Formats: sequence, structure tokens, C-alpha cells
Amino acid sequence: MLYALSWFLVSSLLALWSLAAWAMHAAAVWAVSNAGALTGAASEAASGAAGLRLPDWLAPWVPPEFAQALTSLLSGLAPAVESLLQAAPALAGGLTVATWVLWGLGSALLIVLGAGLHLLIAMWRRRGGASGPRPAGQVAA
Repeated sequence: MLYALSWFLVSSLLALWSLAAWAMHAAAVWAVSNAGALTGAASEAASGAAGLRLPDWLAPWVPPEFAQALTSLLSGLAPAVESLLQAAPALAGGLTVATWVLWGLGSALLIVLGAGLHLLIAMWRRRGGASGPRPAGQVAA
């Protein structure tokens, strides 16, 4: 009975792991596939980065050199972010391979967990931990 319970637990964890991997893959592929549509928003944000200014309550606490450096950094990063967003849809195929590899590793670990539980139960039963019928020649100590 313990064997069945342990393998039921392992198979339930495997089902949850598969469901989680599928859901995360679907969400990631959707995000990567739609990332190309965000390039227009990124270019608008890049053009708006030059007009960024600190809130009035924060301006006295931040040196103007730091604010200027931050603004120039944001405007310099905008072309790199835009090129990454344009290249993102090409990553969807690699994402599928990565998902399968991670799912396989996690599944293998769960099977090893099941085998370990199986061995622990077998060792526990051999040592006399199980209360079951004993052979006629064996006397309980």
C-alpha cells in the first residue's frame, strides 16, 4: 500500500510539473512572439527619455549631474532595447527546446525521487518496521 501511495504522490507531482512547464512555455512564447509589436512603444519611450525629469519632491536630494547622467544613459540604451525587441520573435523556437530540456530534467528528478521512496519503503519493511504476518519459523523479538 505504501508503494502505491508513494508512486501516486510522484505521479501527481509529475502531472503538476508538466502543467507548470506547459503554462510557463505558453506564456513565454506569447510574450516573445508579441515583443516585436512593442518596438513602436520602445522608440516612443526612447524619444521621451530626453524629456524625463525628476519629481519636484526628489529634485533637491539628487545632484543634477546624476540626473543628467541617468537621462543620457536611458537615451543611449534605447537603440539596444529596440533591436532586442525586434529580434525577440526569433527566440521562440529556442524557447521550446529549453522548455523541453528543463521539463525532462525535472521529470527525471521526480522519477529518481520515486525510486528513492520505493527503496526507503523496501528497506523499512525488511528491517521489520512493517507490521504484517510473519513466517511460521520467525519469532517476534
